[in-house]
Amino acid sequence: MLYRPRRLRHNTLIRDMVAETHLSPNMFIYPYFVTKGEGIRRPIQAMPGVNHLSPDELVRDVEHSLTLGINKILLFGVGDEKSEDAHSSHDHASSVPTALRRLRAEFGTDLYIATDVCVCAYTTHGHCGILANDQVLNDPSVTLLAKMALTHAEAGADMVAPSDMMDGRIGAIRNLLDLNGFSHTSIMSYAIKYASAYYGPFREAADSSPQKGDRKGYQMDFRNQREAIREAQLDEKEGADVLMVKPALAYLDIIRQLRENTTLPVACYNVSGEYSMVKYAAQQGLVDEQKIVMENMYAFARAGANIIITYHAKDILANKWM
Repeated sequence: MLYRPRRLRHNTLIRDMVAETHLSPNMFIYPYFVTKGEGIRRPIQAMPGVNHLSPDELVRDVEHSLTLGINKILLFGVGDEKSEDAHSSHDHASSVPTALRRLRAEFGTDLYIATDVCVCAYTTHGHCGILANDQVLNDPSVTLLAKMALTHAEAGADMVAPSDMMDGRIGAIRNLLDLNGFSHTSIMSYAIKYASAYYGPFREAADSSPQKGDRKGYQMDFRNQREAIREAQLDEKEGADVLMVKPALAYLDIIRQLRENTTLPVACYNVSGEYSMVKYAAQQGLVDEQKIVMENMYAFARAGANIIITYHAKDILANKWM
């Protein structure tokens, strides 16, 4: 036989040399859940190994993460005042701006900080915008989200990441940031965010479950594929710097299609349900955690993701799985 593909699989050295997909610590963003207070490190039961952290504990945890090679993080706010108008989402004294100022003072430019921009954790009803007659109002919500993004930029965020799926919010955020002198602040759009059952554990982590109804009226229908590209292209035209697909594992085809339809960096979010399933299965001895985590990471990269947001990042780097 002239053609024997197995020749290039003979041992580790040759396999590594001809590997088509590569991972780097530079690709990872680690998500954190920050809450008000001092000395708080509260385990999130649905997500083994993940905690709610007060700003002081967050600083200590990030310091350790930097020693592992994690220098890019994504902040979610938890435990702030909830109201119908979500006013605490853009309050400079709320958890995320407070944490941003602490982190920036401690680590300067050694740490790249992105922040989630959505009001679901700040509303009494748990939806991602202003609610009236059981409907989420798009345009008033966009105004609110832009205010939240500006507050984060003023507190020191390098990047804001709108996850709400309101129409037109990228353009509104870009305009408000630019008008206020933050043209350097990047936007990573949750451009393709599906209404997914994989978010289950996150609802505990962020205390953001809708009190009534669901989010299918604004998050994407998981039966749709072409619509995903339309969503991403709209966000690109409005000024997004990075386009994200969320969730990741069940949407590898979408990551691939997006990669083929944009020249922007592509991010994927390895979400809470995907993470917790692996963690609980590994605890029961049903899977080899290292092997299944790394298989998933390479799948994301192989599909076309340049950036992987994952709760597994600490384990990967601390245990030298790469």
